[in-house]
Amino acid sequence: MMRNSHAVPTQEVAERRKSGLRIAVIHEWLEKHAGSEQVLEQILLCYPTADVFVVADFMPEKNRGFLKGHNVRASFIQKLPFARRHFRKFLGLMPLAVEQFDLTGYDLVISSHHAVAKGVITGPDQLHVSYVHSPMRYAWDLQARYLEERGLGWGGLGLYTRWLLHRLRNWDARSAAGVDLFVANSRYIARRVQKAWRREAIVLNPPVSVDKFRLSLDREDFYLVVSRFVPYKRIDLIAEAFSKMSDRRLVIVGEGEGDAAIRAAAAGCPNIEIRKPVRIDELVSLMGRARAFVFAAAEDFGIVMAEAQACGTPVIAYGVGGACDIVIAENAADPTGLLFAEQTAEAIVTAVRRFEQNRHRIHAETCRANAMRFSEEAFRRRFMEIVDEAVAARAGQPSAPADRIPMMRGTEAVMADHPDELRRHGLKDQVA
Repeated sequence: MMRNSHAVPTQEVAERRKSGLRIAVIHEWLEKHAGSEQVLEQILLCYPTADVFVVADFMPEKNRGFLKGHNVRASFIQKLPFARRHFRKFLGLMPLAVEQFDLTGYDLVISSHHAVAKGVITGPDQLHVSYVHSPMRYAWDLQARYLEERGLGWGGLGLYTRWLLHRLRNWDARSAAGVDLFVANSRYIARRVQKAWRREAIVLNPPVSVDKFRLSLDREDFYLVVSRFVPYKRIDLIAEAFSKMSDRRLVIVGEGEGDAAIRAAAAGCPNIEIRKPVRIDELVSLMGRARAFVFAAAEDFGIVMAEAQACGTPVIAYGVGGACDIVIAENAADPTGLLFAEQTAEAIVTAVRRFEQNRHRIHAETCRANAMRFSEEAFRRRFMEIVDEAVAARAGQPSAPADRIPMMRGTEAVMADHPDELRRHGLKDQVA
């Protein structure tokens, strides 16, 4: 039976209610239930009395269940003309919008940040903890790629966009001073926090719904890609690589603006199959049967890789970004996949061949145990620990420092953390 991933220990909830803390949670915007909303959902489960503040709220009613009745307050951008369809075009006004939130009376402010959320104004007696999905990518190190992908050269619109991003960078750096504690979703993002804002960050990987992905021991002869078809995902490189390996099957699942480039790379290759997005049950089945999951993007974290690991599936990934937090590479005693060093088709071909030489060392049970580090329950427990330690420190109470999450431990330690999970799969002998 699947466990209820939304369950928070009653005692923990009761303690927080008794504490009397007034809590505000700041989120960028509500439109669809994606990765940052999954984090928001878990934060709200930790703090069921919190109020939610957003730049704009256009989340369809059918998708609002995860909010569980929380009071949601939107900024003035909500009421601007054409905001429902084009609120992102008001990016230049968003810093002003979040600064208008009146957080008077709140003791604890938690921001879920990838654009402007951390810029809320707090007082000296308020604690502000910011969970960072990423600093504003398009304003910092990815500005050149952002401008190129949108065809923004040095014409009028290009000059305006460059000026706007310059203003956003200045505001972004200044507003970082208002945050008391940063929590980054990966080591990669912690380094970006340090580079952009010159601040240290505790690393806490985002929650993954591992219970939706069941362990499978039956492998077939195809490799799998599941992704939105956007240029930076570099699915075209994976297709190009498999076009050079006609004896190896590749299944690509997804859709998006990069569809033409991917189909061009796969043209004339009967070993490459491209499918539209599938239902969750079909996705779990595909992941559970794939020989390995292939990932070629430099991603902040990359939840889909952890989902593949939860199915017991090895991951072959570009060794930059969140993949380094998720995949236990081949040089470890108990690997769960391998990483390749260059974002090229040739590197992917070499990685697939290297994987096939070493696949006997990668076990489905080890992959599943590795994925359990990212469970929703583990995220909630660690997030509340970090916040409690910060609250205690602010109050002058003795408290151990918030240690960094160990990014990788031996497989035995990971397995020991989840004995019930292992016993369900008949692995109880491996639990100390």
